[in-house]
Amino acid sequence: MKLSLSILNCNLAKLNEELEPIYEDLDYIHMDVMDGNFVPNISFGQDLIKSLRPYTSLPFDTHLMINNPMQYIESFVKAGSNYVTFHYEAVDNPDEVIDYIHSLNAKAGISIKPNTSVEVLKPYLAKLDLILIMSVEPGFGGQKFMDSSIAKLKYLAELRPHYNYLISVDGGINDKTIGLVAPYTDLVVSGSYISKAEDKKKNIEVIHKA
Repeated sequence: MKLSLSILNCNLAKLNEELEPIYEDLDYIHMDVMDGNFVPNISFGQDLIKSLRPYTSLPFDTHLMINNPMQYIESFVKAGSNYVTFHYEAVDNPDEVIDYIHSLNAKAGISIKPNTSVEVLKPYLAKLDLILIMSVEPGFGGQKFMDSSIAKLKYLAELRPHYNYLISVDGGINDKTIGLVAPYTDLVVSGSYISKAEDKKKNIEVIHKA
C-alpha cells in the first residue's frame, strides 16, 4: 500500500517548505481541485500544481471535483499531473474522458461519491489506471470516515485479478481507520491527519505500518 498526501489542508503559501521534509516518506501527492459547483468549495487550480512540480519527482495524483472536466484536463496534465481523476457523476460519457486522458499520455482515474454504487464503474474497469473511492462527501477536508466505503473497496479488490487498476481511498484516513481499508487498498490518501500533525513523520509512519 502506498501513501498519497492530500495538500488540501496544507499551508499553500509555504507549500514546498512544508512538504520538503516529508517528500521522502510519501509515494504520491494528491491534488484536490474544486470548482465551487460540483462540490460546495473552491480550492486551487493548475498554477499551484505547476509551481510545485519543479520541487519533487513524486507522481501528482490530481482529483478533479469539477463540472466539465474535459475542458480542463489538458491544462492539468501540462501543469504536471501524472494521474487525472474525474468524477463519474460529472460526465455523460466516461469512456470518452478516459480515452482523452490517455491520449495526453497521463494515467486515467475515476472517482465516485459515497452515495454512488461502485457497480456503475464495471463497464470501464478494463481501461482505468486508478479508481478513487470517496469515504467522505467530497468538498472539504477533515471529515469523518464513512464505513460504507469498505464494501466498495472489497468489491474492487475481488474483481481486480482481471484488471490492472489501482484501488485508492480518500477521506477520514487516520490511525483509527487505516486498518479498515488497508487490506483492499493500493493507494491511500490522507490529508489533515498528516498535514495538521505536530509530528508529520510519526503519523506517516503509522499509515505505512498498516
